Amino acid sequence: MNQTVSFTITVAVLLLSLTCASAQTSIKPTNSVALGQSHFVSFGTNKIHYVTAGHGNQTIVFVHCWAGNSGFWREQVPVLADKARLVLIDLPGHGQSDKPDTQYTMDFFASAVLTVMRDAHVDKATLAGHSMGTPVICRIYKQAPEKVAALVAVDGVLRRPKMPAEQAEKFIAAFRAPEYRENTRKGMGSMFPVPGTEALRDRVVSELLATPQYVMVGAMEGMFGADQPDWDVKTATVPVLVINAPNPMWTEEYKDYVRSLSPKTDYRLIEGVGHWLMLEKPVEFNTALIGMLHKFGLIAE
Repeated sequence: MNQTVSFTITVAVLLLSLTCASAQTSIKPTNSVALGQSHFVSFGTNKIHYVTAGHGNQTIVFVHCWAGNSGFWREQVPVLADKARLVLIDLPGHGQSDKPDTQYTMDFFASAVLTVMRDAHVDKATLAGHSMGTPVICRIYKQAPEKVAALVAVDGVLRRPKMPAEQAEKFIAAFRAPEYRENTRKGMGSMFPVPGTEALRDRVVSELLATPQYVMVGAMEGMFGADQPDWDVKTATVPVLVINAPNPMWTEEYKDYVRSLSPKTDYRLIEGVGHWLMLEKPVEFNTALIGMLHKFGLIAE
């Protein structure tokens, strides 16, 4: 593979994992009590916000992308509420959760999710992660596999991209810079390639821009810092389900890797969408997700 193609794919990997970014605005997140019942739980000296909805013997925990919020799963709540109990989390630093100036590592986020699960009396759940949410759920599986019924990766990478430390640092530096807002807006435009999604793009970006810059940079360092562990799933005893948007990084080798992880896997591609596929084509996404969950008995009929 020549250097130009390799660099392009690496940037695509980064954008998929880091597609959420931030600046401070007065936009109110959509993770409101309209989605369900709002809760706060203590996490150290801070509070984590989460929403519960639905009912059933099985639970699905939803983990949003970088700089996102629990409301990014708003299109999934109505169709799943009669099939499972739903828990939608605002990760620390995001949404209505507290935003301390701390290290936003994937293990920090994973511990926060486990704290929410304990508070919500969830013994075991299907974990669904979008973008950066995928590394988070992978770290949960490493920390507490007994708490995980299945892993659902939504346009997120199940293994940490391999790249030189200086290349990762160069990418992160663009978001430390004073002009990080403009750098972010350019990146966001590339993640909504389908005509007709401009209004959704603007809404998503306005919500992403509600997260402080230090949280954005901290989470980026948490994913790609040389001192941080990988999140690679090497083998799994639970179902591993993947729903992706078209992207060159989803190679046949990657698909084979996904299918090798567990005796129970399912891989789906939704055409004609960008990175926020669950918001861009919610009907098609929900149909695929429900079918996959039914296939492995993870939701009620």
